Amino acid sequence: MVQLDDLDRAILRILKEDARLTISEIAERLNRPESTIHFRIKKLQERGIIGKYTIVLGEDLQPKALAIVYIQAETPIIEDFLERYIRHIMKTLSLLPNVLTVARSGKDGVVALVGEESPEKLNRFVDETIKVLPTLKRVEVIPIDEFGKGSGLVGFLVGV
Repeated sequence: MVQLDDLDRAILRILKEDARLTISEIAERLNRPESTIHFRIKKLQERGIIGKYTIVLGEDLQPKALAIVYIQAETPIIEDFLERYIRHIMKTLSLLPNVLTVARSGKDGVVALVGEESPEKLNRFVDETIKVLPTLKRVEVIPIDEFGKGSGLVGFLVGV
């Protein structure tokens, strides 16, 4: 487990909020010398705690309708093919621009976060693109109406 002290956590919270801040701005907010902040950030990067800096796209570029789609594959007659088929489904979904993220769930399941301009377009996308994949046992669409936490994730995941 990675050990972080209060200053490291404070620096990370500020950078998560706005990674564009300069070292002097962070130092001013935390009432610490710039050299201390510079050293701490450098150490956080060296330890792999800060992996990279990125952007979160604004609402204008984010999909207006989101859903979690659970896909369960039918177990083939030759069960060894299931692993290859699940990887194929994941790769296929990963290539689609409306699919924001793809993850495996259990032995025969795949979960995807899917976005579109409207609920109608999202349902059409699922019907015409995902549900037509061969040998699926089940496809469940769980619409997302509101985030309690993690809404910035969409702006991070959406492609341009």
